[in-house]
Amino acid sequence: MDEFLQILALLGLLGAGTIGGVFFAFSSFVMRSLVALPPEMGLAAMQTINVRVLNPHFLGCFMGTALISVGCVIVGVLRLETAGSSFILCGGALYLLGTFVITGVCNVPLNNSLALVSQADPSSGDKWLSYARRWTLWNHLRTVSALLATLLFGLGLMQA
Repeated sequence: MDEFLQILALLGLLGAGTIGGVFFAFSSFVMRSLVALPPEMGLAAMQTINVRVLNPHFLGCFMGTALISVGCVIVGVLRLETAGSSFILCGGALYLLGTFVITGVCNVPLNNSLALVSQADPSSGDKWLSYARRWTLWNHLRTVSALLATLLFGLGLMQA
């Protein structure tokens, strides 16, 4: 396998695995814990998380993996005859569509709407629970997509 494609795949594997792990944590215990709190506390905690997640560490990994995935798709298409390139191409495409796009189209708008909910609003508890159900559903899909992308990057590297 071409060394450049191997480097892209390795970086994609590390990034998608890291992001998949973060999303897995939210799907497996963070959201369940927040929903178990009194609604105003869960709401406030998630509003804080949604602000704090916008930091160079998380965004660097999340956005960097998206850029690497674009590279994997492009180089994978250009080198389809190379062993493992189809797995790497599919890993990049899956991360982009199943993780990056879903985040931008589904989870971020939900986060933005939650930011506008006041804890003092009498309907805030219902809004919080509705948000948590929808957000978590999309997060499950992001988690599976990121982890499957990790697997595909790994399979591509194993064929090198």
